[in-house]
Amino acid sequence: MLDNIIVKLLLSPLALIYGIGISLRNGMYNAGLIRSVKFNLPVISVGNLSVGGAGKTPHIEYLLRLLHHYIEVATLSRGYKRNTTGYLDVLAEHNASEVGDEPLQFRRKFPDVTVTVCENRAYGIPQMVGRHPEIQAILMDDAFQHRAVTPGLNIMLTEYGRPFFKDFLLPSGRLREWRSAYRRADVLIVSKCPADLTLEQKNLMIEKLAPFAHQQVFFTQYVYGNPYYMFNQSYIKVLDKDTDVQLLSAIAGTDYLLSYLEPKVATVTSQEYADHHNFSTEDLYDIRGQFLRLDSPNKIIVTTEKDAMRLEAHREYIQGEDLPIFVLPIEVVFLFEEGPKFDQLIQNYLLNFKV
Repeated sequence: MLDNIIVKLLLSPLALIYGIGISLRNGMYNAGLIRSVKFNLPVISVGNLSVGGAGKTPHIEYLLRLLHHYIEVATLSRGYKRNTTGYLDVLAEHNASEVGDEPLQFRRKFPDVTVTVCENRAYGIPQMVGRHPEIQAILMDDAFQHRAVTPGLNIMLTEYGRPFFKDFLLPSGRLREWRSAYRRADVLIVSKCPADLTLEQKNLMIEKLAPFAHQQVFFTQYVYGNPYYMFNQSYIKVLDKDTDVQLLSAIAGTDYLLSYLEPKVATVTSQEYADHHNFSTEDLYDIRGQFLRLDSPNKIIVTTEKDAMRLEAHREYIQGEDLPIFVLPIEVVFLFEEGPKFDQLIQNYLLNFKV
């Protein structure tokens, strides 16, 4: 703990310089010296103040499940860590290195939705609409800091266990902007909440968030489904106390996932990589080696949906070595029975949208 505080103090001059740069940039946007583009169709942004881990992808998927049967909704992501540039329509046959893991996940799970990637959102949206004139609403993924586009509805996530008001600017902490930037949000969602969150804890969190009059606050948690075999979703594995799990993950934080798995199975051995890590052949050798060393007659490898998109590049090796990699699906649910309230907020925004 002391080491962590010392590191933060040592990095604080760099964080201050970074913060000054962010303030100048935001000040130019606020003064109109840099123009932010508005579009004549509904644009909903889902993002956060921190670097990774708040749950943007499952919340985008919640919105897709809510909307895609009723309107022509599309997603726009930058395609983090892809080896391509510019605008691309994401296809099911793409791989994660071409379009990014999260956009590919959207495309595979929602085949009737237009999924696109473009690092320049202001350029990407006209491209989307020009190629897909049927689009009626756009979900922008991880766009809270990308002010070149002004969304009609700005949703900001913050983790219950790591709220933005306790964090610090990069590189001392995980914040990409000063804490005060949260005022730009229309909706604040406290994500990854414990299932037994009490009303008292909820109210205390709202008090600390100090929402503005124009902001609504919601609380969500993850609900995990039964893991399915990576290359055959009909093959389901029910987790039980006779199963030993090797957790394979390259996500921003595993605490929430581990807290779900550990009470359900005999043991969990966690093999972790950096967020969005592109698995190499050597990584797969290590993964197999750790799995073979796991002394258990009933053992499996569990990974996340996002990681499965990148592991897919090693399909031949995984199948050839008969590695039992199972994917753990997740969905977002709203606590305190406020899901209908959130749904209505989204519907009202779309119904009342004016050019």
